[in-house]
Amino acid sequence: MTTLAQQRRPEDEKLPLGKLATYGLQHVLTMYGGIIAVPLIIGNAAGLDPNGISVLIASCLFVGGLATILQSVGLPFFGSQLPLVQGVSFAGVATMTAILAGGEGIPGILGSVIVASLMGLLIAPFFAMIVRFFPPVVTGTVITTIGLSLMPVAVGWVMGGNANAEDYGSLRNIGLAALTLGIVLILSRVGLAAISRLSILLAIVIGTIIAAIFGWADFSNVAARGYLAFPEPFAFGWPTVSVAAVISMFIVIIVTMTETTADIIAVGEIVGTKVDSKRIAAGLRADMISSAVAPVFNSFTQSAFAQNVGLVAITGVKSRFVVTAGGVILVILGLLPIVGGLVAAVPSPVLGGAGIVLFGTVAASGIRTLAKVEYEGNLNMIIVAVSIAFGLIPIINPDFYHAFPDWVGIILHSGISSAAIMAVLLNLVFNHIGQKDKDRSDRSVFVAGTGRAIREEDLKRLLETDCILAEGDTIKNGKIIDASGHEVPVLTADENDSPNEK
Repeated sequence: MTTLAQQRRPEDEKLPLGKLATYGLQHVLTMYGGIIAVPLIIGNAAGLDPNGISVLIASCLFVGGLATILQSVGLPFFGSQLPLVQGVSFAGVATMTAILAGGEGIPGILGSVIVASLMGLLIAPFFAMIVRFFPPVVTGTVITTIGLSLMPVAVGWVMGGNANAEDYGSLRNIGLAALTLGIVLILSRVGLAAISRLSILLAIVIGTIIAAIFGWADFSNVAARGYLAFPEPFAFGWPTVSVAAVISMFIVIIVTMTETTADIIAVGEIVGTKVDSKRIAAGLRADMISSAVAPVFNSFTQSAFAQNVGLVAITGVKSRFVVTAGGVILVILGLLPIVGGLVAAVPSPVLGGAGIVLFGTVAASGIRTLAKVEYEGNLNMIIVAVSIAFGLIPIINPDFYHAFPDWVGIILHSGISSAAIMAVLLNLVFNHIGQKDKDRSDRSVFVAGTGRAIREEDLKRLLETDCILAEGDTIKNGKIIDASGHEVPVLTADENDSPNEK
């Protein structure tokens, strides 16, 4: 085997065919639960039968495989040539369901994806210039909202999926979902990494088997589309385009471009290779052209899967050709309709139990990003608070925008769009427009402090007598440092705040 030292770049390492297939399959299994979740959500929201949902699933697998191959192998100006797995993005789910709620149907979704993706393709080379407007305070807020906006979907699955069914919300459905959730948690605690990383997928399989034993699963339509079929172009009709849907979807495109940029940078650091603006632009072009072509084969926006970036870090396998092998496997799965049929036959409560963990993980990822945000001396806390609240409005009350013009409802009915718009605008107002080098720590009650302060005259007396030091306090360079390492503020004679109430 060629050594890394002989390779031009670490990611160009060539591995034996057996290892390529094995590691590639591992990448597919790691992201499989995520890539099938989106077509399941959209298919159910659109009221498709199991056969229609099977078409969506097969299409998403097929397009995800092609997008992965393009991203990892690369063509001139397209593809980062890094070990990045591509698949249908979670970021667009809330927006797509909002488009469905507006009566546009699946053709309306596909049309908005095509136009918005082509717009993204045009701005890809310039995205580095505007990415500074999407710092962690914005992206973390948006990702958190994505997870929260998907929770009603998981709860709907837990109750049975079909609100008109007689057993909707029955103890049987909720119990099956709880059992699946319990299996996920148990498998997550297993010492073997191969099992714990696949806990969601394995729990779905086990939950479905249990449901089948009790006669709660229907597999009669699994082979309805045969065993081998090429995805039919525009199987749900020719795309339609509305301005409001395109605007809403373009916001999703900006979010996915931000996520992909972060993933490219992250995997570059993990692999130990050079990532410059040209490479980022090439990766974004691959994202956008894949997203623009995806609707032709009944799929949606494509982006890099963050969990697979983590897998590269865990395994230490840096070869991009491993990911290429994973892309080939995805394409093969997409050509097997029976795979989509099996997934479509999974009982909704089983999906709901796994979905609670899956969608909750998305929200947790956003919270982890928000933990990196600096909240001292600024108004970032207000940006997060207002943006998440704004994003939750259509989730808490879907009829909130009922009296607004239709185009407003299509854009803001999506929690992700609402949160993204508010987060970007507030970030511009509070952190960019006229705020450079200004300390705003005195402008907001939401800024965290040490909880203590001391009067100026008391400080003078303290330095002489040490009479009011608290346990763990130290004095450094004439300043009081508490046990947590924070400086205790000093209040001048003109300030009336009591140090014990600060």
